[in-house]
Amino acid sequence: MRWLSYRVMKTLGWTFLGEIPDIPKMVIIGAPHTSNWDFILFLAALHHYDIRVRFLGKHTLFRWPLGYLFRAIGGIAVDRTRPRGVVGQVRAAFDAEDRMILVIAPEGTRDAAPSWKSGFIEIAETAGVPMVLAGVDGPSRTLTIGPAVEVRGDRVAFMDRVRAFYIDKRGLRPGLKGPVRLGRETKSS
Repeated sequence: MRWLSYRVMKTLGWTFLGEIPDIPKMVIIGAPHTSNWDFILFLAALHHYDIRVRFLGKHTLFRWPLGYLFRAIGGIAVDRTRPRGVVGQVRAAFDAEDRMILVIAPEGTRDAAPSWKSGFIEIAETAGVPMVLAGVDGPSRTLTIGPAVEVRGDRVAFMDRVRAFYIDKRGLRPGLKGPVRLGRETKSS
């Protein structure tokens, strides 16, 4: 499925830029998340970079008939009604593995969201792993892997670096790209 997705996206003119850092554990932030096609692009990137990743999905996606498929390609079922439990569950997964790459779409939806959910930061800080930025730009048909970054206590400076990276990443459906900011930043604006 990864190979087929890659062939489809390459045929459609997609380019993959950047490299996955040689770090044993990390959280990759994938944004903007604006289309169901993002999943096909995600599978294509897995083939291109020859990596195995884990991703979070709502527990309802892991029911029959697709549950087996989602688990086989690295899915971790989470119940989003218990968000604090999700961070602990993901930290336990990081602790149990020697190498683990977790991919998260911080918007949490394909629609334009007023802000990003901060769970990706909580997960990376709690697990003690860096974050790697990955951006999708539909108009130029590029998926870009950016630098590894760490929060190190200053979320404003961290989010400024994130915003600078995503400024030209418009997603597959640019009209659905929301602002790159955390909910706390939205409330204080």
